[in-house]
Amino acid sequence: MMEFHRHHPDKPIVLILTGTDLYRDMAVHGEALDSMEIADQLIVLQSAALDSIPPHLRHKAQVIYQSVTVDIPQSIPEPDFQVVVIGHLRDEKDPFCIARCLPLMPLDSKIGVLHLGMAMNEQMEREAKGYNETLERYQWIGEVSHADTLKMLSRSRLMVISSRMEGGAHVVSEAIALGIPVIASDIPGNRGLLGDDYLGYYPVSNEAALASLLYRAETMPDFYAALKKQIDIRKNLISPERELQSIRHLMCQLIKA
Repeated sequence: MMEFHRHHPDKPIVLILTGTDLYRDMAVHGEALDSMEIADQLIVLQSAALDSIPPHLRHKAQVIYQSVTVDIPQSIPEPDFQVVVIGHLRDEKDPFCIARCLPLMPLDSKIGVLHLGMAMNEQMEREAKGYNETLERYQWIGEVSHADTLKMLSRSRLMVISSRMEGGAHVVSEAIALGIPVIASDIPGNRGLLGDDYLGYYPVSNEAALASLLYRAETMPDFYAALKKQIDIRKNLISPERELQSIRHLMCQLIKA
């Protein structure tokens, strides 16, 4: 980016900020802030991210929600209460919070977990295989195609996103598009997509709180219905029409500038 700016100082630059940019690199890498200073426009993927941008730069920041179009037939949920976790296994995702919570579930729970995602290092792979062998209701599938991921998500009753850090996870938008309720770690990246009043948050890395929320969703139809209603309300945020309108607005700003 710096090289482009040196060679083309008159051309506009749009910088899209991810979770690692906002919640890690900005605090420790000066290059991140330098890039934000040079950029003509800053794009974030969910509304809570605006609070992380330095105040003097917020005037050139805007939210563009990633749109999602799902073209799969309506699936019939699995007979048991299937919960899916989607994401490559790395520390930022706290991928095994779901596995740690399963032994804490009441004995009458019928929850079963499908965990999709490639292990990003040998330690993560060993842990995933260990939980796969020792937990009857946990199944680590590994990496699958995007089409198969959407099919498994559409057949699930809930999706869990347990990340410690997110800029705005696309898989949350996919769950919204499919109308699948989400149980989410209480971080800005999830709040910016699901809303501050969403009922399905638990404290980061707190497996006991996660277990309690999962059991509540499984056994209390009114609570599950409230989660689903809140998810359905968010669908307008991820429509292709809204994203296109946001991009057009961005381009108009750049042309005027």
